[in-house]
Amino acid sequence: MKFVIKHDIKGRIRVRLVQREMTFEQADTLQYYLDGQENVISAKIQRRTSGVAVCYQGDREEIIRLLKSFHYGDVEVPDAVLQSSGRKLNEEYWEKLVTRAVLRAGGKLFVPYPVRAGITAVRSCKYLWHGLRTLARRRMEVPVLDATAIGVSVFRGDFETAGSVMFLLGIGEILEEWTHKKSVGDLARSMSLNIEKVWILCDGHEILVDSSKVREQDLVVVHMGNVISFDGTVEAGEAMVNQSSLTGESVPVARAAGASVYAGTVVEEGELTIRVRTGTGTSKYERIAAMIEESEKLKSSVEGKAEHLADRLVPYTLAGAGLTWMFTRNVTKMLAVLMVDFSCALKLAIPISVLSAIREAGSFHVTVKGGKYLEAIAEADTIVFDKTGTLTKARPTVAEVVSFNGADPDELLRLAACMEEHFPHSMAKAVVDAAKAKNLQHEEKHSKVEYLVAHGISTTVEGKKAVIGSYHFVFEDEKCVLPEGTEEKFASLPPEYSQLYLAVEGVLAAVICIEDPLREEASQVIQALKKEGISKIVMMTGDSERTARAVAAKVGVDEYYSEVLPEDKARFVEEERAKGRKVMMVGDGINDSPALSASDVGIAISDGAELAREIADVTIGAEDLWQLVALRRLGSGLMERIHRNYHSIVGFNTGLIVLGVAGILQPSASALLHNTSTLLISLKSMNPVL
Repeated sequence: MKFVIKHDIKGRIRVRLVQREMTFEQADTLQYYLDGQENVISAKIQRRTSGVAVCYQGDREEIIRLLKSFHYGDVEVPDAVLQSSGRKLNEEYWEKLVTRAVLRAGGKLFVPYPVRAGITAVRSCKYLWHGLRTLARRRMEVPVLDATAIGVSVFRGDFETAGSVMFLLGIGEILEEWTHKKSVGDLARSMSLNIEKVWILCDGHEILVDSSKVREQDLVVVHMGNVISFDGTVEAGEAMVNQSSLTGESVPVARAAGASVYAGTVVEEGELTIRVRTGTGTSKYERIAAMIEESEKLKSSVEGKAEHLADRLVPYTLAGAGLTWMFTRNVTKMLAVLMVDFSCALKLAIPISVLSAIREAGSFHVTVKGGKYLEAIAEADTIVFDKTGTLTKARPTVAEVVSFNGADPDELLRLAACMEEHFPHSMAKAVVDAAKAKNLQHEEKHSKVEYLVAHGISTTVEGKKAVIGSYHFVFEDEKCVLPEGTEEKFASLPPEYSQLYLAVEGVLAAVICIEDPLREEASQVIQALKKEGISKIVMMTGDSERTARAVAAKVGVDEYYSEVLPEDKARFVEEERAKGRKVMMVGDGINDSPALSASDVGIAISDGAELAREIADVTIGAEDLWQLVALRRLGSGLMERIHRNYHSIVGFNTGLIVLGVAGILQPSASALLHNTSTLLISLKSMNPVL
């Protein structure tokens, strides 16, 4: 690529490409390329001028080399990135704002007053018609107030005031629509799938491949707890599929051979073999965006109350204007009251605050699926933690494989990995990763694998039944036994590790010792959450009483429960809510899903089970738990901002009404100050909360 260096200081370089105006696709391709470079901190692309500003760390010559070697055709950009970049949206709305302002200023400078008056009269018809339609539905809402103010101004011949009101209302509508669409787009992007590997069926064997290599008509196998990554038709298998992300249905639906399934839904129970209908899941972005647009999840109760209050205030504003005219017989003073309404600011500033906070959460690698969840986070007084993968590190490791049947530990690890690789759990990942680290290739020698949530896995390998899982599952449910003479060896297993038990043909074959260390920040985060107003912090785990007690003491939770099943977690959450407490649940596994669903706010860890992420209302990054503290502060800060906006709007607009009735402010000045204050409060609401 050819370019000219326009400005260059240490850590930042600005260049202009030697080409005409970029297309949106070219700008997004270059953005994707630069954002993927390790030494690039940030990059900003000016599409129209073909300008590129890069903030970087390290060697300047390396940045110049990167730009020189760049070619649009050499970079493979995922379709979803091009589809949902938001660049075109932002440019479109910016042009709308500029065009509206230029036409307004140009009209006042160059268009004769009689022509302007005629244009204003014609444009006012839209507002008058909207107001009449609202009245026809027997609703006294904001359009009635707008229509009355504009209609009275036009009737009196005050076209300047009517034009100013319509101009400011138009600017407000553009800003509200822009902010809403951008927030929805950002949220939809963060919710869009990022599935790197999928299982495809080839010659009767399941093979793990990159999702980008899947083509139309391929057979993809989706195991329990995993996201369906492509639209398609079920070829084999039966399953209960959670489609809430697309349809809003809270109850899973049954899917069997011949049924259609869609990208973004999750297999809750069972297993499906799907014939891929399209090789890309790009349409999922539009579906998710549409779902968010239509979903009431975006509405917090505070937001809803503000909108209802805004509509309820309209009759009082109209009554105030009528009384002003009755007592003063002054149309100007009456108009000054009509020009000021509380509803415009309440309906604009508060939703913008909510959507901006959702977008801000994304900067902390937190995905929030709706404004009401931020409100619930601010009000929560109880938080329930799962242990494994949540309070402990997201990536437990295999410390030791203890053989009980005389077989080589590596062969036993190979068998365990072969069984565990199909299911999403941090313990399973530890086994698979350990086998991978030792270059243990494990062919698919087993029959269909059955996964029992919170218990273990059962299958048949070369005609022999093999099970792997918890002590309860292997020894109590499956009635497996120890090989003769190994009782002492079993009793001396290291107590500091969690254990997975592998048995073949009813006899213990191996114990896999899993090191599952606590997150370094866990105890500090618990204390920080208490300072943020969380009065009750609980840990629940399927581990033994001994392990649970030790972990609870280290992290400083108020209560802990050991050897619990998924239904126990959900029951505890429901009992706490029945007592009037607001509960947050934090988990990462399929077994946490019932509790995540039952809580006021379900919070999933980003690299946990896909089912957990699907059901959860909020997803946080796996790097550390400090995001929970940031989330609590963000929710509290949002509620403070909403209440502050409410008081500012009511106080300022009441002052304008008083000044108008007193004759100090003219209607046009009242309209200008009212609409300007609305825009300023709305723009301020776009600022970060934290």
